[in-house]
Amino acid sequence: MSNETSSRRIGSPAALIVALVAGAGVLYGIYGHAGKETAPGACPVAAARAAQLAPLVGGQVAALSLAKTSREATPIAFTGPGGEPVTLAAFKGRTVLLNLWATWCVPCREEMPSLDKLQAELGGPDFEVVAVNIDTTRLDRRQTFLKEAGVEKLAFYANSNAEVFQILKKAGKVVGLPTTILIDPDGCELGVMPGPADWASPDALKLLSGALRRPPAG
Repeated sequence: MSNETSSRRIGSPAALIVALVAGAGVLYGIYGHAGKETAPGACPVAAARAAQLAPLVGGQVAALSLAKTSREATPIAFTGPGGEPVTLAAFKGRTVLLNLWATWCVPCREEMPSLDKLQAELGGPDFEVVAVNIDTTRLDRRQTFLKEAGVEKLAFYANSNAEVFQILKKAGKVVGLPTTILIDPDGCELGVMPGPADWASPDALKLLSGALRRPPAG
């Protein structure tokens, strides 16, 4: 075998390695940038907001676990009142109380009227309760339940394949129902509440009124 042929054969894998390394650098640049989008730096005010809320966590909302790091809320999609597609990102600019519920979940059924009262009390351009139903069967029961419970102020959001639950479970946000996630106007997670709460109670109103106040600069 000539030296020229040997060199050509050795050079080919070497060139391939160089190309792979270069390609990995490009991919790292793309995914590295995407990672920065959800890193703590993407939510500069959330940590201050969470600190502001810490003294208000108690009583009916004592189970709220404030976020230890400031990160954007997990992206999810569901349907709106008219069946139109909606994403959580569409609510940026408002403080959001995201709640997952189902008609077969007894604690969910018990807390739904209090969520409706909360929406009546604080709902508006700066705040919304986004209660997402995740029933996958007997979907006619959902509206019947809401009517029987006297729910009038909550918009009807749903995810009939429960994909939202699986996404949030994988992200470590949900174990069971109900689960409620408090999200700030920048779309950043402030805290997670496992289990039900009386969201119309003075404790909850004090907490959420605090969430609506922007923390002092600096």
